[in-house]
Amino acid sequence: MDFPSPPKGKKGWPWENLSEPLPETMPDGKPWPRISIVTPSYNQGRFIEKTIRSVLLQGYPNLEYIIIDGGSNDESVDIIKKYEPWLSYWVSEPDRGQAHAINKGLNRATGEIFHWLNSDDQLLPGALAEVARAIRREPDAIGWVGGSVCMDTADKVLDILLPKNLDAEGLSDWLNNSIYQPGFFALTRAVLDSGGVEESLHYVFDVDLWLRLCKRGRFSLINKELARVLIHPDAKTQAQAHKSIAEHVTVLFKHGYEEQARSMVELIVFRERNLRRKVERVTSTFSYRILRPLLRFLGLVEKT
Repeated sequence: MDFPSPPKGKKGWPWENLSEPLPETMPDGKPWPRISIVTPSYNQGRFIEKTIRSVLLQGYPNLEYIIIDGGSNDESVDIIKKYEPWLSYWVSEPDRGQAHAINKGLNRATGEIFHWLNSDDQLLPGALAEVARAIRREPDAIGWVGGSVCMDTADKVLDILLPKNLDAEGLSDWLNNSIYQPGFFALTRAVLDSGGVEESLHYVFDVDLWLRLCKRGRFSLINKELARVLIHPDAKTQAQAHKSIAEHVTVLFKHGYEEQARSMVELIVFRERNLRRKVERVTSTFSYRILRPLLRFLGLVEKT
């Protein structure tokens, strides 16, 4: 069966196959480690096809790809069905949120390595081969972490980020350490033994999992970008940034990283004060009369 062609006019990765063909075995003759990838999704029809293709066009010989859709009512299911022959499993049914969807996939995973890829992010060409080589180089690690390329919806590169510190202190200092979940791969057994993803969390269950995993073993750095992270206003951590930050602070306190939690709070307060100062400087301008209703709504000026 022929792999689906990209929609008309779509060029570049992952619409076109840019991955290097991989041999049946690794250079040492050993089999490629089995990698299980789970994509949780809900009403992400405008993004999910890019995500799916970025996984399937890796050309990785030992891939298990699982999609857990939360009962989407947009075009998501039609897109998933188009790629059904190349999927290990998929379902579309109501769930209790993103973390629950990831755990549903985790409980079906049979691979040695586990990864989840959100339905608005993508793997870069050759990413899984890089992960497999890193696993063979450092088999004593329980997690392998690469860099991420931050993109906007027009495919413009906003930033390229590589982790700086993968010990517990570094993992807890997410604001200054440039770790993004799409670049993180872990031993499936370690994730399961850690209890999977915490379903009571909605924004930073990745950080919570990292902090639990690092108590069981070390993480290894892959000094290369592995994934694209889509930055857009509808993304949960962007649209609900204050809730995300509040949950992050709570998770840090829970794991005993009180200093990092306080530093995060201080940074947010500092940024807020700077914003208020900028607002105060605007008050002397003519445009302030136009802006004032918006600023009042945002709570940046006192109501009169």
